[in-house]
Amino acid sequence: MTTWNLGGCQRLVLLCNGDTCTQRGSDEITVALRRELAECGLDPLVHTARTRCLGRCDDGCTVVVQPDNIWYREVTPAVARQIVREHLQAHQPVGAHVSFQPGPDGLEQVSGTRPGVEKPHRGRADA
Repeated sequence: MTTWNLGGCQRLVLLCNGDTCTQRGSDEITVALRRELAECGLDPLVHTARTRCLGRCDDGCTVVVQPDNIWYREVTPAVARQIVREHLQAHQPVGAHVSFQPGPDGLEQVSGTRPGVEKPHRGRADA
């Protein structure tokens, strides 16, 4: 087991690897994000950690950037690379994929699936 030197680390990126996210490509997302971090020279500043389920399965794949407390939804390898370039490097969250962000009373949901609200039916109109 490796023990990382976290001295100088400024951010932690949590990559959901629960069952749903794994089925939706979390391994590829992890590889894409870590490669982009290396290419941008951000390895010493950003630590990544694969987690178990983060509890946002309907929004998966889920990625969380700390200490910014920004939760991303529907992350793909391309979106993961965008998170590195725009959020982690340029300090601008990728708004189209933010599901939760800090608000005055804690986290506030700005998009994604809301508990107790059915997702729109995407099948036949008469179903």
